[in-house]
Amino acid sequence: EVVKVRILEGWDSRKIAGYLKMTMEIDSARVIELTHDPSFISQNKLDVKSLEGYYYPDTYFFFKGESPSKVLKHFIAQHKLFWNETYHIRARQLKLTSHEIITLASIIEGEAIYNEERAKISAVYHNRLNINMKLQADPTIQYILDEKPRRLFNKDLRIKSPYNTYLNKGLPPGPINSPGKNSLLAALFPEENDFLYFVARGDGYHIFSTNKKDHDKAKRKFQKLRRKLKRERKKI
Repeated sequence: EVVKVRILEGWDSRKIAGYLKMTMEIDSARVIELTHDPSFISQNKLDVKSLEGYYYPDTYFFFKGESPSKVLKHFIAQHKLFWNETYHIRARQLKLTSHEIITLASIIEGEAIYNEERAKISAVYHNRLNINMKLQADPTIQYILDEKPRRLFNKDLRIKSPYNTYLNKGLPPGPINSPGKNSLLAALFPEENDFLYFVARGDGYHIFSTNKKDHDKAKRKFQKLRRKLKRERKKI
């Protein structure tokens, strides 16, 4: 029996493990184990601590009963196919390793809803990295929380973790999800702009600012909108 397996952009290894259990009856604990298994990682010729981010989002077809390692190998092989010489050269131009590009792409994946905003969001993070400013990326906090995405509180931003981009400068140690092709390309080819901030607009898009003052204004506008929507929902 052939099973269609669809890995979506932005899924992390836990989500992929749960999905494989559902679609292929694969032991999800084994998937998590292999994701962090040094010998399995080196079998796949990767020099990383975890395979988080290396399972390429795509549609696959497997025979039911395939081993977890075989399935994961396919995902990794597909990820490797993305990387051509041009992209490797481009990463070097940006003074980033491919692992750092994938890490950045995973943050972009966690932030962007619409394709046309990816390169712009990427630019904000590149601009911050270039001036040694903290990334302060909410998706990195969601990753530490290990629960369903929810509104973040100030106490969440103080959680001690190498993945906390509110506490630590630079990129986290590794990807926080599996970025798709569009986010990988956005990480490699950011838009040229001076933006250092962005905030949700409430419709999936963002307002971008070059300075803190404009950013705070945009933030207040969004909070006002959120309160208004809350009041309207209460009336229903």
